[in-house]
Amino acid sequence: MHRVLVVDDDKVLQDSVKKALEFHHFFVDVADNGKEALNAVTRQKYDLVVMDVNMPEMDGIEALTHIKKYDPSIIVLILTAYSNVSDAVKVVKEGAYNYLEKPISSENLVALIKRALKARSLVETSLFSAPTLSLGKSEDKFVGESDVMKKVFNVISKLAQVNTPVLIRGESGTGKELVAKAIHFNGPRKDEKFVTINLAAIPDNLIESELFGHEKGAFTGASERKIGKFQYADGGTLFLDEIGDVSPTMQVKLLRVLQERIFTPVGSNRDIKVDVRIIAASHKPFEEMIKDGRFREDLFYRLNVLPVYLPPLRERQADIGHLVDYYVKYFNGIHGLNIKGPTDDALAQLKGYAWPGNIRELRNVIEHAFIIESSEQIHLTSLPEVVRKGSSAQTHDEEDEESPIDFKGIKDSVLDQERTEEETSAYKFTFATVDENDDVSMDFQAAKDKFEKEFILHALKFNKGKINQTALKANIPKKTLLRKIEKYEINPKEFY
Repeated sequence: MHRVLVVDDDKVLQDSVKKALEFHHFFVDVADNGKEALNAVTRQKYDLVVMDVNMPEMDGIEALTHIKKYDPSIIVLILTAYSNVSDAVKVVKEGAYNYLEKPISSENLVALIKRALKARSLVETSLFSAPTLSLGKSEDKFVGESDVMKKVFNVISKLAQVNTPVLIRGESGTGKELVAKAIHFNGPRKDEKFVTINLAAIPDNLIESELFGHEKGAFTGASERKIGKFQYADGGTLFLDEIGDVSPTMQVKLLRVLQERIFTPVGSNRDIKVDVRIIAASHKPFEEMIKDGRFREDLFYRLNVLPVYLPPLRERQADIGHLVDYYVKYFNGIHGLNIKGPTDDALAQLKGYAWPGNIRELRNVIEHAFIIESSEQIHLTSLPEVVRKGSSAQTHDEEDEESPIDFKGIKDSVLDQERTEEETSAYKFTFATVDENDDVSMDFQAAKDKFEKEFILHALKFNKGKINQTALKANIPKKTLLRKIEKYEINPKEFY
């Protein structure tokens, strides 16, 4: 249940707003001025503040500035007299979600509050798709654990307040549409339409008609006039999903709309002017496509003003536990259950899986487990077979993350092969060193590095320097082998 703070020096209005919100099952506290409001938000976590502008001690505008500085996640709605509407518009730009003119109706107030809370939830939900995001909390605030997540959150917040085009990049299932919605529903166009079109799902010969509309008789089958998505979204946001799939001809027409805000329907000789914010998304490698002439460089840079990149889940292994917790809570609510989460071995398997379907696949896997599981925890047997039997090989390439050494693989692929005594003696390994004073020292990292280097040297030697064969026979992921070769400055050509 959400907690709301009502701030107004008018006791009658304060009481009527409080009763209206409590009727709709909100927890409500009150304050008489901005100073009291600021003290309240430092003592108690509020989802939303409804606040008047003109108050003694500290007015609403000053209080707004302090509240947003203290906790940017708190939604602030401003109450204003009709004569102060221009001031209210100003405070919206300063961080208030919206404003209401006095006198207010409880229906309008509750509707606006619900819309504001839904908009904030879109930001929070989208952040589960942002780089290295977690549900880490500090004093009940929604705060991520890494600088990268904070940067993504800041980018979304900044993009929501401007009208510039946006390009969201990332693999399928990473949450690009959620980010687009978060940008729209937290910006000045939040009360206008959010229109989505998946360009990859439409045949090339129909895309122009879908985007720009057509006149009656413009082509065979055009039995009536049709309004396109650009005209339908006028005043709002148009989300062009998979923009990397459109033809060069269509790219030219999209560039014209972005630059001039004008388009021409198919079969028409009249231009239509529109005010539409464009958010585009794709998983395609634009840099390679530009080099090959498959995507216009000018269109790319027109879209890529402040890019948002959502990495695949396999590169965000640290987030998997938090994402699992989130979806466990979500499906507990949906299915009316009380599953506490995965067992240790189930969580280990989830973390070791490569997640080719990214966040979308993880969500489906947790829902699958909810349907199968009959106990209070998600067990390994409740996970889909593809996850249970999925590879536990390295799923990301961070420099500070090391691939696990498969000792069984080492034994099977090298040590158990038929070798001479002289050859096998090369594998004797010393884990400790003795200095001139006969002091024994041991260093785990140094020993680990030495072992890895010697193992890779011998594996390359026995496989005549062939990378693919070495990776297969020595049971090392090829990507990991190449990284170790570079780390230890090994030249495979020496073993040809």
